[in-house]
Amino acid sequence: MSHFTLEELCDSDTALRRGIDNQPDADAKANLYILLAGLERVREVLGKPMYISSGFRGPKLNAAVGGSSKSAHMKGLAADFTCPEFGSPFEVTSMIMAHSKPIGFMQLIQEGRWVHIAFPDVDQKPEYEVLTAHFSNGGVTYTKGLA
Repeated sequence: MSHFTLEELCDSDTALRRGIDNQPDADAKANLYILLAGLERVREVLGKPMYISSGFRGPKLNAAVGGSSKSAHMKGLAADFTCPEFGSPFEVTSMIMAHSKPIGFMQLIQEGRWVHIAFPDVDQKPEYEVLTAHFSNGGVTYTKGLA
């Protein structure tokens, strides 16, 4: 059973408000199927509903939300989510780390109020990078590992 849809991964309130077309091109759409499969693996481990706050972001939307110019969101390979029925973003990140091999993520970031996860494309192997975001003075810095 699939718990996620392509439409859900492309929906964006910011895009709607600003009139930004956030439809993926063919490459990003193909990658979104990789993302869907990865999110299903995470959902299986967590055993609770996940709420996607950001999935695919085309370049215009990515710029509008202040995303990194190298963001995996623009390739259709990353999502930000919460899973409050499971626990805090720290607890969610900890559980994903404990199951990193079967999940096969590229990057996992505990972002404070949400979790960011990115998956490798078909030509890459998982790197299992884990970071913690630290927000201060209107900016963000990252440290390796879960803090």
